[in-house]
Amino acid sequence: MTSGTIHDIGYRRYDGRRLGRSYVLRSLYVHNLRAAWGLGRPARAKVMPFLLAAIMLLPAAADVAVVAISREPELLWRYSAYATYLQAVIAIFLATQAPVLASRELRFHVVPLYFSRPVGHLDFALAKLAALTTAMFMLMAVPVTVLYAGGLINQVPDPGGHALRYLSALAGAALYAVVLSALALAVAACTPRRGFGVAAVISVYLLSSMFVLTVQGIAEARTNFAFAGWMGLLTPFNLVDAVQVRLLGAQKSAVAVPPAPLGGPVALLLCVAVVAVSIAVLYRRFRKGADL
Repeated sequence: MTSGTIHDIGYRRYDGRRLGRSYVLRSLYVHNLRAAWGLGRPARAKVMPFLLAAIMLLPAAADVAVVAISREPELLWRYSAYATYLQAVIAIFLATQAPVLASRELRFHVVPLYFSRPVGHLDFALAKLAALTTAMFMLMAVPVTVLYAGGLINQVPDPGGHALRYLSALAGAALYAVVLSALALAVAACTPRRGFGVAAVISVYLLSSMFVLTVQGIAEARTNFAFAGWMGLLTPFNLVDAVQVRLLGAQKSAVAVPPAPLGGPVALLLCVAVVAVSIAVLYRRFRKGADL
């Protein structure tokens, strides 16, 4: 060939506005929050999260109806105890939805595609944690809000005290949401298979609860109540309940809580440690997945 032809096929440099890191984080957050509720996915993906949300809401609605009929405000459930009473439902929600957020990209080997764009490994992990935390907070805060609204409608005594207890319960729900979500995501990210992730998350919550309850029963039988309280910190639900009792002034819902004055600060530090370690696990897991 002695000659050639140059074809203009229309490639041009992008001269538009760069949206930056905040837009990337917001987009990842919204995408994962929708995925946690099955939005934008087939109908079967929506069944489990919305069914569990309905199950969470049903006892609150029923309790408000009982209070309205009986005119006995003392029958209203304690706001801070709602998550503990329904911890089985919360654990199932985490077990079914955490693998959707943590392991789906790993299973289909698409993590490198995310990082081919200016997305940081830490940003990727934090967006997933924020999304599942929001979904968990919605799951727990809506029934508590229904209880509070029902109490106001039925004219419970001391509305100011009820408002303070409601706000304290919302703070506890936020702490529950971030601690439980971080732990569930870290466990689910350890395997790319969703079925294994579901089993692993359920096992962590059930086995820890069974072990702690057994040890606490033995300790209380020997009248070692302080040791029974400290052992409660080994299960995530009791860990957050200890913070609610010792730092937020709630009544205890667990079998035992660690004694004051160290119980509350130690429990809060353990919550921070759980979240920090879980973020580190997620960061390492997604970084490893990006290198495959």
